[in-house]
Amino acid sequence: MVELESEDVLERGDEAPSFELPGTDGEAHTLADYAEYDALLVVFTCNHCPYAQAKFAELNRLADDFDDLAVVGVNPNDEDQYPDDSFERMKGLVADGTIAYDAYLRDGSQDVAAAYGAMCTPDPFLFENDDGTFRLVYHGRLDDAPNPDDEPTEREMASHVDALLAGEVVTDDFQPSRGCSIKWREGNEPEYWD
Repeated sequence: MVELESEDVLERGDEAPSFELPGTDGEAHTLADYAEYDALLVVFTCNHCPYAQAKFAELNRLADDFDDLAVVGVNPNDEDQYPDDSFERMKGLVADGTIAYDAYLRDGSQDVAAAYGAMCTPDPFLFENDDGTFRLVYHGRLDDAPNPDDEPTEREMASHVDALLAGEVVTDDFQPSRGCSIKWREGNEPEYWD
């Protein structure tokens, strides 16, 4: 397991890169599907990484706590090398209630992860709906518990969502997320990976 911290590729105010990805619900999902939400949290995550697993409950809680926030998980990992990250396993985690946020999507090409600058699982990106365009307001960790066995004392992303939905500007400095590295297929690593 290679542990990495997220880095800024998208800047605050940048438009969310578009996507069309299959979901565990059998539907194709795009940014437009979340147009009725005031905020969108896109989290690059996976099934097998202990860092990602440690945040399933917090992502479920965020989705449950905020009606105006869509929480979307995206799994970009190479399922050939990491079979536990397969689409079938994703469906199983949703079916048994382990993952209960708004959508869990498969980025089989890994193009979406590369467009967002994803580095690790989990890697969260919070966007504001600006008249139909999702713009980045915060990229960083979900809480102040960086390691899988740590207990969080501050739900940082929840605070950012609260502020955003209250019409406030999120000005907090970027706090990198920590997790397992994205499992790129050989030769598919994006330029920022070097």
